[in-house]
Amino acid sequence: MATATPAHTTTFPEDWTVADLQKHLGGIPAERIRVSPPLGQATEADLIRTNDRKQGICELIDHVLVEKPMGSFESQLAALIIYYLLDFLKTHNLGIVLGEAGPLRILENQVRVPDVSFIAWDRLPDRKLPQQAILPVAPDLAIEVLSPGNTKAEMDRKLRDYFNAGTQLVWYLDPKARQMRVYTSVDDAETIDESGTVSGGDVLPGFTMSLRELFERAEREAPEQS
Repeated sequence: MATATPAHTTTFPEDWTVADLQKHLGGIPAERIRVSPPLGQATEADLIRTNDRKQGICELIDHVLVEKPMGSFESQLAALIIYYLLDFLKTHNLGIVLGEAGPLRILENQVRVPDVSFIAWDRLPDRKLPQQAILPVAPDLAIEVLSPGNTKAEMDRKLRDYFNAGTQLVWYLDPKARQMRVYTSVDDAETIDESGTVSGGDVLPGFTMSLRELFERAEREAPEQS
């Protein structure tokens, strides 16, 4: 689902404070909001340069660079989900999988970086992955591994963005609660606990993943925590 090339700036109300901006972004802590480039003036080129420096992954929200929080255990969970998806796609050639460094322009002025995303071939020109730093497409499946630094308002806004852009399925994996929240729309969700199995639904028919196996494998293979 391609979107128009975004405008170059976002103008915030003159009477806004930093607190107003934080609320607008979903209560994101100040330490995750980059002030360079100036607020409302960051571009996709700035996002690419920032992420290429390997000093954390940022998203571009209303021309503001916002860091994504992720620890080693969350990253391990995302990597394992990618492994399971790629293994499934070996025999079900339905599309491609991107990891936590795959930015997607899902809406005008909104570049999101899901921890894991699946994009069906029919969403891509000529059924090929374009050689672009930022793909102008929303994922069919967006997966976010929640971190302690995420806020509920932030994730609620992100959920709305995904479905407004045409995403069909969103998974929010909560390592602390050891459960998955599966959304088929903003208002329709199912919570699956550690003993349950997640399915790919209409997006990835036939795909299943045991949450218990996922968590146990991540804990067994995760690096030592100091």
